Amino acid sequence: MSRLTLRNIEIFIAAIEEGSVAAAAKRLATSPSSISQHLSNLEEDLGTTLIDRSNRPLALTPAGVLFRRRAANILTEATRARAELAVFDYTTLSHLSLAIIDDFEPDITPALMASLASEMPNCHIILQTGASHANLSALESRSVDICIAAEPDMPLEWMEIHPLLNEPFVLLAPKDVVKQNQPSLPQLMTRPFIRFPKDQVVGRMIEARLAAERLSLPQVFEIDSYQSIMAMVAKGTGWAIAPPMCFLRAQRFQAQVDMLPLPFDGLGRRISLFARKDTLDRLPKDIATRLATLIDDMLIQPTITSHPWLKNGFTRLS
Repeated sequence: MSRLTLRNIEIFIAAIEEGSVAAAAKRLATSPSSISQHLSNLEEDLGTTLIDRSNRPLALTPAGVLFRRRAANILTEATRARAELAVFDYTTLSHLSLAIIDDFEPDITPALMASLASEMPNCHIILQTGASHANLSALESRSVDICIAAEPDMPLEWMEIHPLLNEPFVLLAPKDVVKQNQPSLPQLMTRPFIRFPKDQVVGRMIEARLAAERLSLPQVFEIDSYQSIMAMVAKGTGWAIAPPMCFLRAQRFQAQVDMLPLPFDGLGRRISLFARKDTLDRLPKDIATRLATLIDDMLIQPTITSHPWLKNGFTRLS
């Protein structure tokens, strides 16, 4: 006979948040049959039905609504307990999951993972990389313990935030198209503007600023890939406004692209480390400190050496 376990509670929360057994299985890297069995065990232990499986997405019964409140508190307390047990030596942690913005590949992320692995040799470290909105969603759903992402429009009160990098946006133009000592935008307006998707934080920020500047640009291209944007700019197909990371992460196209200052100030983003408040003690701050050093050595200093005009804006924050 099974007993009430943290694993069963975690699976219950995942199933309700994801809306289906299959999606919960994918999130927790297990099989749908295992998810179903754990849910059945949990309901047997509690002596009541928690989930109406006939609904799509899955729906809570009245008992399930009541239990969900308790379940969320149980998981939070369990995480805090783990942190308190490791408060003086987090190298004893057995499990740590991170979601890191894909902008930090291929140098900063591997360096961080190597550093953590050397200090936490008995810890099972799980890494996923992706866009900021996906990383923040993974943290909110408890799929990861820590995430690194661009700060959202409205940070939530449960977030512990450690700023890492200030990144002013730049112009990306085909090589030698923009002549020095002449306004840059008029020289580019005859070419298509390459947009980021509006469902991304970067895309929304750029569109809001273009509207504030009263710049109405035709809808021609909308692309979410740094490599594709740089390839199109390199071929002279268009121009873009982007974070410097777009230029830095597409090295094979850099010789055919000019990275230039924007003709207006104040458009940029902050990349930060996020965790749930009061759950991992000093570990988030310590990881942020490691990251700040890696960012300075591997990203900021080489970039401002080749583009000195970024010195006052492209800076570490931790």
